[in-house]
Amino acid sequence: MIIDSHQHFWNYEPKKHEWIDDSMKVIRRDFLPEELQKLYKENSIDGCVAVQADQTLRETNFLIQLSEDYDFIKGIVGWVDLRSNAVEQDLERYTHFKSVKGFRHVVQGEPDPNFVLRPDFTKGIFALHKYNFTYDILVFPHQLGSVLELVSLFGNQKFVIDHIAKPYIKDGFFDGWALLMKEIAKHENVYCKMSGMITEADFNTWAPEQIHPYMDVVLEAFGPERVMFGSDWPVCLVAGNYGQVKGLVTDFISKLSPDEQAVIMGKNAVDFYNLK
Repeated sequence: MIIDSHQHFWNYEPKKHEWIDDSMKVIRRDFLPEELQKLYKENSIDGCVAVQADQTLRETNFLIQLSEDYDFIKGIVGWVDLRSNAVEQDLERYTHFKSVKGFRHVVQGEPDPNFVLRPDFTKGIFALHKYNFTYDILVFPHQLGSVLELVSLFGNQKFVIDHIAKPYIKDGFFDGWALLMKEIAKHENVYCKMSGMITEADFNTWAPEQIHPYMDVVLEAFGPERVMFGSDWPVCLVAGNYGQVKGLVTDFISKLSPDEQAVIMGKNAVDFYNLK
């Protein structure tokens, strides 16, 4: 079974999706399950985890509805305000929806590099474990120091780093990112998604050879048992197509054993998110 551990759906709204700037205008439109379902048939993908792209409860409910309408959506990562005094009530309510596997906050957009260590936020992270929810870490490399401290504080919480922490591949940024990723990987409760990589390189001129050193670090640090494939569709379309994104990962891991390839391409996502 091949599972895409990271993709998005949306009905495009210019204000809500203002993060889609002119360089990404190709994705200024609706992206819904019917379109992705066709791509999955073409690329032999069995299912996916749909991840929030807007920080509202409405977004979480939108993804829940899609998961009820399309059985290839095996789980969702939604959003709740982890800083809210009502966070436990929100989390308890979402335990009644089998598709809700975890939550995410767009930390990369927060100006404070120590945002994830604020007491109101860590209170919410603490509550996630109580309700058996995962947490997706979406950050830039300059925020990895606080991520290291966060995962050290919550050794029983299941974390996964999205998009290999978005290293600035286009600019050749490497050493600081690699050092911190290796330290974070020492915490066995942390996984990493091989996703969102071609959009960190130059949209028009990227080549697999530019990205492989970053993938080498992730594979060596986390091991096949804690790495999972993700497409980041439709965001990936600003720099390539679905087949290229999948091929970047499958070609890279072809040197591994069939069992190791299978866990990266599906089993790790199934286990991490408890997919059915």
